[in-house]
Amino acid sequence: MTGQDEAGRGGRLGGRARPGHRSAGPTLRDVAAIAGVSYRTVSNVINGRVPVSGPTRERVEAAIAELGYRPQLAARQLRVGRSNLITLSVPFLSLPYFAQLAHAVVGAAERVGYDVVVDETHGDPERELRAASGFQTLLTDGILLSPMSLDDAQLVAARGRTPLVVLGERIRAARVDRVVVDSVTSSRDAAAHLLASGRRTLGFLGTVPDASVGAAAADLRLEGFRSALRAAGLEAKPHHVLEVSPWDPASPDGDYSREEGYARIRALLAGGGLDGLDGLDGLVCANDLLAIGALRAFREAGVDVPGRVAVIGWDDSPESAFAAPSLTSIAPDLTELARLAVASVLRLVDDPHAPPRVEQAPYRLVVRESAP
Repeated sequence: MTGQDEAGRGGRLGGRARPGHRSAGPTLRDVAAIAGVSYRTVSNVINGRVPVSGPTRERVEAAIAELGYRPQLAARQLRVGRSNLITLSVPFLSLPYFAQLAHAVVGAAERVGYDVVVDETHGDPERELRAASGFQTLLTDGILLSPMSLDDAQLVAARGRTPLVVLGERIRAARVDRVVVDSVTSSRDAAAHLLASGRRTLGFLGTVPDASVGAAAADLRLEGFRSALRAAGLEAKPHHVLEVSPWDPASPDGDYSREEGYARIRALLAGGGLDGLDGLDGLVCANDLLAIGALRAFREAGVDVPGRVAVIGWDDSPESAFAAPSLTSIAPDLTELARLAVASVLRLVDDPHAPPRVEQAPYRLVVRESAP
């Protein structure tokens, strides 16, 4: 903290001096007065040009929120009332799905004259709430948010005036615009593909201990899997529905990781070597990373895939084509999902009172060696 900041803190915070009434709205200097820092420090927090200590940043952001201050646009942007920026908030860019999604959103925005700011939330609820509320220190025309921790009530309560579109099926509130890929139908199609190939004892890898935290679509993908079995007059054995470990917020891979897929299949096999499979001849995995971990565990144990067990993933990540054997997977159309997402948020920019919509992106089953 600079000497000027310290002086400001001592001279203003204690008395909580308030700026006088301004018809033009709060200014950067008003924020500085409330936070007890220099206006240059406020500018550094907003623009990120110079590192600012955590406590100082928190005071500045609290003052911005209290005053409802919005950073000034450039003169051209003031005239049109837009920044031509969209913010994409995702949990982990280390996960292939979100890296591909970010790439697709950048391309879709570019085609309509917009740039994209990518925000990595790490699934932290406070960071997700900051995104849902519209960001106080980031100028953006609209937000695309893929939440990992927030539930419907939290998101609706936090929602600010900045146009917001939710990606994925974690949030199911009717009052929020969403863009989704149908997890129920796609997982049903994956299981139906295994059944059509003659498999009869199917398992599912990827249920979560608490459906309100971590993997968003676990319950929906399990529902689709069970639906396909019911249609065939079958039912999965309880020990063939495999639960992943509770989500650790410190993990960059969450609960849908290669390590989890590997560990869960190793534990299944430990029940009696190959007999631990108890007839399992088909496995639907809730994402590709789980499936890739499962493939390794099967390979190490001498379980032939697809001869003894066929395996299907979900995501069609770049790894899936190069796995051993190559992985059959549900492939969401991320290019179309991104186009729908950008169009949805710009629709709200043009008409903030437009009724909420749910847009559905297509998918396809990509058949490879693991489940021909």
